[in-house]
Amino acid sequence: MDRQLIKHVFGRTDFGSAVTVAGWVRTRRDSKGGFSFIDLNDGSSFSSIQVIAPGELANYQSDVLRLTIGSSIAVTGELVESPGEGQAVEIRAAEITVYGFADPETYPLQKKRTSLERLREIAHLRPRTNTIGAVARVRNALAFATHRFYQERDFLYLHTPMITTSDAEGSGEMFQVTTLDPASPPRDLDGNVDYTQDFFGRQAFLTVSGQLEAEAYALALDRVYTFGPTFRAENSNTRRHLAEFWMIEPEAAFFDLDDNARLAEDYLKYMVRYLLETCEEDIAFFDKWIDDSVLATLTAVVDRPFERITYGEAIDILGKADAGFEFPTTWGSDLQSEHEVYLAEQAFDRPVIVTDYPSDIKAFYMRRNDDGTVAAMDVLVPRVGELIGGSQREERLDVLAASIDRHGLDADLYWWYLDLRRFGTAPHSGFGLGFARMVAFATGMQNVRDVVPFPRTPRNAEF
Repeated sequence: MDRQLIKHVFGRTDFGSAVTVAGWVRTRRDSKGGFSFIDLNDGSSFSSIQVIAPGELANYQSDVLRLTIGSSIAVTGELVESPGEGQAVEIRAAEITVYGFADPETYPLQKKRTSLERLREIAHLRPRTNTIGAVARVRNALAFATHRFYQERDFLYLHTPMITTSDAEGSGEMFQVTTLDPASPPRDLDGNVDYTQDFFGRQAFLTVSGQLEAEAYALALDRVYTFGPTFRAENSNTRRHLAEFWMIEPEAAFFDLDDNARLAEDYLKYMVRYLLETCEEDIAFFDKWIDDSVLATLTAVVDRPFERITYGEAIDILGKADAGFEFPTTWGSDLQSEHEVYLAEQAFDRPVIVTDYPSDIKAFYMRRNDDGTVAAMDVLVPRVGELIGGSQREERLDVLAASIDRHGLDADLYWWYLDLRRFGTAPHSGFGLGFARMVAFATGMQNVRDVVPFPRTPRNAEF
């Protein structure tokens, strides 16, 4: 079938030409004049194209009049100028082929609005809705912009392993990977599980981050980035957390914290600018129906420089705020979501880069400053809070070894990571961006479970 995507048909002006499209019926309206109007959508654009089905079609009575929302069809006909508002072209059908009907009694998507909670239960069908279809197109645009941004800046795309033996975050919230029988695992003389008999001969886990491996390649190839799935066995049922999510993690040699912050700001601006240029119709939908601040917030990201403050300055601002925070804000306490959102939305009304956190609340690999803080940074944005977390990495062997010991980690598991400091160490920096949070920020969606195709959360691995 020589067909075109509907988004390309919208740009045509060769009226009278033959055209073939295919997709899923959104609505069918029958006229007393003996013909029908069909709104057809193939997912390539937010808008559906209108098809005029004349009663003279051979299968008009047998098929066309049975079409309901969700039915899949192909249409071949004549491209004509649309007399109505909101759409420049439509198709006068000469032939309609039905591939699959959708029983209106059992098909769960109808004209009435379906709640996002209900859509999570039918995640296999929800991309056919306006909202989730638009989310998917925005997600695609952000992913494309990500690769283009880093490729234009000579970063190499790196595939880091999903199975690892080291905990990049030191949090212990990792999914174990094993081939041992959980009901009757082999045990050693002390009664402990004998992992030498496991597939890898030792304990292994799904990765929480590709950062450590990316550092190895950055310290040979100058600059790299990862874009892949990561996993955290954190029993958290909030709108911000997932057990499986995708991360973008650039790592660059000879970058200090300031270079890192500038890269993060440039990256966010680049993604948002590309989104505004290519997904105008989808963003307009989110701005109208999901959150009426979406367009203004995204425009501000592009038009205004990010604010930069230290952790100490953030604590001072939060301490003076009359915002009724649930969690106290004192030196040494980690910033909570309510604090992050306040800084970005209320205090500065723009993205904020917070730097120089106390070492006790940050990961072992962050470079230690002379005052006991670490060269860390978080990028906070309105509505979402923390979107990016990063740091200058500790390149000094003795300081890193002491940090591993101070965090109670097993230095033997990080022998190769320490080798990077033994042999040709160099300053380097990087950060991680949670892709689901970026999509949520760009669309105004309140729950990350609605911006990933099939969310994985505690007690939920459906589909």
